[in-house]
Amino acid sequence: MNRRSWWLTALGVLFTAAMLFPVYWMINVSLTKTSNMRKSPPNLIPIDGTLQGYTVVLHQQLPYLGTSLLIGLGTVALTLVLAAPAGFSLAKLRPRGGGALTLVLLIAQMIPAIVMTMGFYTIYIKLRVLNSVWGLILADSTIAVPFGVLIFTAFMSRIPDELLQAARIDGAGTFRTFASIIVPVSRNAIVTVSLFAFLWAWSDFLFANTLDGGGSLRPITLGIYAYIGNNNQEWNAIMATAVVASVPAAVLLVLAQRYVAAGVTAGAVKD
Repeated sequence: MNRRSWWLTALGVLFTAAMLFPVYWMINVSLTKTSNMRKSPPNLIPIDGTLQGYTVVLHQQLPYLGTSLLIGLGTVALTLVLAAPAGFSLAKLRPRGGGALTLVLLIAQMIPAIVMTMGFYTIYIKLRVLNSVWGLILADSTIAVPFGVLIFTAFMSRIPDELLQAARIDGAGTFRTFASIIVPVSRNAIVTVSLFAFLWAWSDFLFANTLDGGGSLRPITLGIYAYIGNNNQEWNAIMATAVVASVPAAVLLVLAQRYVAAGVTAGAVKD
């Protein structure tokens, strides 16, 4: 390895350490006793640590984690059901006005979430679906579906038309072609869309705080927020909950990274 490579490697390690330090500090604080929180300077290593914060998580936050998991999986399911057929239609069936629809999807992703939240709040009051899991699934899907349609369209555009023609010659209709040919070869795009949809739903706070502010069916983001107040800042429990809440996202990212890389870059290079 030459001198230039050593410098580049050192810079890469330095930048990586700087980006990962907040994660380490989150873990450090989660293991620190409340009585040691105000020490100056703070301990860089959790000396005389405690698992009290994680005990609090197991006793208080598990219902919220379950609700977030339900909302995340529901958002993934709804997003795939809507986005995959739409992407197939735009990529292969090429309906009239498809270009305009793609433009609308791009514009939809630029709308601030707070604007959508106010609209949902007004509609949900009239429909009486505030403080419901289904309401949050629908709201989170409005962010994931446009992204999913664009990813599926880009990916499915690269699928050879000969596959579809062979399926038609064998007597397969449009739905059979989509289910038996397109879906199996779109694994990378499916994993990519599913992962992003789940992460958006899992980390959502704005929709959750506005559309589901009460009751026991609250997601984990509101569970963490409940620890923060003027006279109540349980940093030990807050960070322990954040660590536990980060585990599913981290595991999914590690397991799906190669599929995500292939899915996101689909359509970027033209054959």
